[in-house]
Amino acid sequence: MPFKQQIQTNKQKTILLVAIFIAFVLFIGSTITYLRSENWVSGFIIACVIGLIYTGIMIASSTRMVMAMNHATEIDHPEQHPYLWQMIQRLANRAEIPMPKIYIIEDNSPNAFATGLSPQKGAVAMTTGLLHLLDQDEVEGVLAHEIAHIKNYDVRLATIAISLVSAVALLSNLGSQFLIFSGGHRDDERQNPLTLIISLLMLFLAPLIATYIRLAISRNREYLADASGAALCQNPLALASALRKISGIPIPVQAANPSSASLYFADPLKKQLAALFSTHPPVEERVARLEALYHNR
Repeated sequence: MPFKQQIQTNKQKTILLVAIFIAFVLFIGSTITYLRSENWVSGFIIACVIGLIYTGIMIASSTRMVMAMNHATEIDHPEQHPYLWQMIQRLANRAEIPMPKIYIIEDNSPNAFATGLSPQKGAVAMTTGLLHLLDQDEVEGVLAHEIAHIKNYDVRLATIAISLVSAVALLSNLGSQFLIFSGGHRDDERQNPLTLIISLLMLFLAPLIATYIRLAISRNREYLADASGAALCQNPLALASALRKISGIPIPVQAANPSSASLYFADPLKKQLAALFSTHPPVEERVARLEALYHNR
């Protein structure tokens, strides 16, 4: 599949997933008040307010905070890393975005991540292990992937997704307690046991379902960043080679904060999770797609 076609397909999948996610949050909120009084509008409004509050809190977390959590140090002069500075500047120019800030993490495990809610506030961080263990083309492929995240507003999307998961968790908890302590019935009806069981089951499973949707969005954005990054560096095989090398090193990034693990190029914690509950797609599938891009360009 050519670059543009794969990028467009991934974008369409993400739009669909986000739409499903927002609808699910509003459904959970509406369910809570509908079960009590057949008034779904109140729950709908409550879900909107909670979602906006959580999103505002998450957006308030700055790039500096994320970098501090991962023990990253800013490189603010070209003389500190001339070739790295020039490489990122070149990739940013190709992506038609402002040059992101550059951070280095003193860690032997090769990896990188990007942050910033918009291209104007973008930042890229990489470990010293990435610079020492990968060749220049592979490093450029990884950084192209991260700059693609910035260009595609993936950090903002991830922030909204995490906020919606938090909102669902709160709504689920409030709804479960409401049903339990209210007897699960409306004021003008006798309790319906089947309705109560189904409602409780949905509310208890809601956080798990929301987390799965968030992870699905995250995995899809990794595919999109791979395709976009390969187009930026014009070398899909270098990006595929970098993926193989990084995934083949079992040492986790010691400096990585678990709360920001999903931002990294590859899982920094080196956890062997089931594909459905992983923040990153299977390496084999990412490599296969990149190789297909090379052969079909």
